[in-house]
Amino acid sequence: MARLLSVHAHPDDEASKGAPTVARYVAEGHEAVLVCATGGEEGDILNPAMDLPEVKEDLASVRAEELQRAVKIIGYQDHYLLGYRDSGMPGSEANQRPDAFANADLDEAVGRLVHIIRRHRPHVILTYADDQQGYKHPDHLRVHDISVLAFERAAKADWYPEAEHEPWRPHKLYYSMWTRARMIAHHEAFVARGLESPYDEGWFNRRSLDHRISTRVHVRDFYHVRRDALLAHATQVDPTAKFWFGLPDDVAADAYHTEDFILARSHVEVRPPEHDLLTGIEDDD
Repeated sequence: MARLLSVHAHPDDEASKGAPTVARYVAEGHEAVLVCATGGEEGDILNPAMDLPEVKEDLASVRAEELQRAVKIIGYQDHYLLGYRDSGMPGSEANQRPDAFANADLDEAVGRLVHIIRRHRPHVILTYADDQQGYKHPDHLRVHDISVLAFERAAKADWYPEAEHEPWRPHKLYYSMWTRARMIAHHEAFVARGLESPYDEGWFNRRSLDHRISTRVHVRDFYHVRRDALLAHATQVDPTAKFWFGLPDDVAADAYHTEDFILARSHVEVRPPEHDLLTGIEDDD
């Protein structure tokens, strides 16, 4: 049995990025833990059916309940909120708040994540990439920053000596990616069926990091988990949205049946390309 830990910015990110992969490893008998940096307080209500006064008044609590449902669907054994507030986009009022994740003391934020790493002793950590030119949300950028530092510091006893659990060195750190190849495959699947594609030219003008992909995990049998987990976030996901649900699951999975990752750090010997996040890992707990 191996252990995975996913680090995300907001509730619903865990559904759109890596849900089928995590579901696959849980189904194979491994453990998975989710860390969500913020409560998603600044998220827009994108589902008209949920655009209600009582939802708007208590959006943080509603999104926490949605997250709990998605966690069960994906199969995470446990999940944590780091306790920071959604930073909103640059220039927004929320982005100036002292409790916003983007304004958090870096060492403190890393320490909160290190505590969780030392408690659960993950072999693999999944996080966001170092290059996020396509979507520069401050919280996504910050998730990358704290994940990389926590990956290194969790093993060093002189960092956060007050932590309850012993130092632990995670074996591998991966960046979860939406590849250009995936976008093209799904765009072509729309066109082949005479459907309007949600992928306009702007998507294909984004910088491609496909050349850096090291690991492609086959998830065809778990693709449906993505849909179910997304729908659990009823405030954030319109069930009629073509981008998420314009293709039937089997069609989308046939068009592109992997989730793709960049191996960013490794303390075990690997020789990409890989098809398994656990390559080179033995349970030495």
